[in-house]
Amino acid sequence: MTDHVVDKSESGRVWLVGAGPGDPGLITIRGAQLLAEADLVLYDGLVNPLLLKLAKGNCERTARVRRAGHSIVPQEEINQRLIDAARAGQRVVRLKGGDPYIFGRGSEEAAALSAAGIPFEVVPGVTAATAAGEYAGFSYTHREISSAVAFITGHEDPTREGSRLDFQALARFPGTLVFYMGLSRLEELCERLIHAGMDESTPAAVICHATLSTQQVAEGTLKSLPHLVRGNGMTPPSLIVVGECVRQRSLLCWFEKLPLFGVSIAITRPEDQADEVAEDVVRLGGEAILVPMIEIAPVGPSQSICIADCMQRLSEFDWIVWTSGNGVSEFFRHLRLAGRDARALGGLKLACIGTSTASRLEQFGLSADLVPSQFRAESLGEAMRPLVQGRRVLWAKASRGRPVLPAILESAGATVEQLVVYENRDVSAFSDDIAERFRRGLISWVSLSSPSIARRFAALLNHAGIAPAELRTRIATISPVTTTAAEECGLQVSAEASMHTMSGILAAIQEQSGSR
Repeated sequence: MTDHVVDKSESGRVWLVGAGPGDPGLITIRGAQLLAEADLVLYDGLVNPLLLKLAKGNCERTARVRRAGHSIVPQEEINQRLIDAARAGQRVVRLKGGDPYIFGRGSEEAAALSAAGIPFEVVPGVTAATAAGEYAGFSYTHREISSAVAFITGHEDPTREGSRLDFQALARFPGTLVFYMGLSRLEELCERLIHAGMDESTPAAVICHATLSTQQVAEGTLKSLPHLVRGNGMTPPSLIVVGECVRQRSLLCWFEKLPLFGVSIAITRPEDQADEVAEDVVRLGGEAILVPMIEIAPVGPSQSICIADCMQRLSEFDWIVWTSGNGVSEFFRHLRLAGRDARALGGLKLACIGTSTASRLEQFGLSADLVPSQFRAESLGEAMRPLVQGRRVLWAKASRGRPVLPAILESAGATVEQLVVYENRDVSAFSDDIAERFRRGLISWVSLSSPSIARRFAALLNHAGIAPAELRTRIATISPVTTTAAEECGLQVSAEASMHTMSGILAAIQEQSGSR
């Protein structure tokens, strides 16, 4: 994808983009492209934060309802923010949960933009109603059950006198009824449908947090549903479904059977390394929470000079070793800056600590000559031991790292030069939201993928006033070395990956969580 260069002398533009119902994988390709090109993203309170990783510009949260301590932003203020940003020449994405126009006030925003002479486009999204039904196991239309579906607001404009809803007509509707935003009025809606003539035994259900790991579904009838929902902790966003399609759930339910459904996992890797594992967690039905312990940063000017010198004398080495994907990427970035390319490595042997690092190397057109069976420094060193006597080895590494690998190679008779190609910097603290979730035990697991990350996690817990030994979140580690580091910090480890990769951590969590 090419970068978009904005001409600030021209008027800006606004895109009203549907983010889908919650699962970040349900955004459209067009929506994802626009997020990457936007100068400003105004996102509403129902948007999954993982989608913001697609954005390159500034992101600002708006909310039309009060939730989790966030204040209400009046609709008029949102409209004016869109207009002002566009007039300043910015490309603006207004990111809205579900579809912009289906009970989303997108048309009101479009009208305000039109009146102000601001060009805009609308990018439809997967609306919450259709996604909720399909993730809950309901097919709203079915040739033997229903030939029609109606989307209805369960929360009309409070300033309007009377209701525009004709419950007599709704009671006679020959198909499925889907009410948006009606959880607080569930009992009233059911009673009005029954009073209008709908059979009280008509199947009905409530779906909350649809398409997310926290999805809840309550099934009953028009008569029993309010009692079933009352006091069970169901919270918005929600939909109410009325019709025979509710009976299909036992056959069509699939989402809640995924192996990590209901499981939240804190991913502590740097954000630029977390995308793939976060996607894996979501595809397995879980909630991926990005809680990076370290940040990846480029080296300073003085170290860049050292790297540039090294790039000109690569022929002096027999082996190059990488112990992270970041090390691979930064090495080749500096190689290009030095005016060289992969041909400079033509006479060298290449070693990688694991398959993910080797995969990063393959992105530069090269295959590793050696990848150990166990993805840890000790195994890499032992695999190289018989091959490096009298050889010169270059280790392209982070600013911090365990000294195990050079110690093993030097004991085998190799000469090792350590080249720092990127910086590891500690994250200073948890966000308030993440700290509170750890305090209350509202995160199921935390994944620790290196000893330094384990130590930093324990330090941040202490900084947040949480004793590591009292943590109610279970811990999964990538290797025995990481387990040892975690336990030395007072953390109790519940699972350890047998394959020392992030996929191995997820497999260990699945085994501990039990199959569904």
